[in-house]
Amino acid sequence: MNNRGQAKSSPAKGMRKAVALKYDPANQDAPTVAAKGKGLVADQIIEKAKEHQIPMHEDASLVEVLSKLDLDQAIPPELYQLVAEVLTFVYQSDQELKRREEGGSML
Repeated sequence: MNNRGQAKSSPAKGMRKAVALKYDPANQDAPTVAAKGKGLVADQIIEKAKEHQIPMHEDASLVEVLSKLDLDQAIPPELYQLVAEVLTFVYQSDQELKRREEGGSML
């Protein structure tokens, strides 16, 4: 299973930031930072996520912390709980999308 998560925010200063996470539990101990940026780069990350129907989760505080990590750097253990919540959201969104594509209904 390969979970991809996107966290984005619009900080009060007006400069949008985005961080994309990658997690493959079969090959990784923890999620890693796949992409990050601010301003136009953040907009491009968000646009790519939309193009590929990658669910996005907005959390300004989490993005602020994650944006300080290096690309391909694993998230630190103190962020496991928060990132697990984001990945749960992503997984549930993916499952809902698959059910809709297969013609299933949601109540």
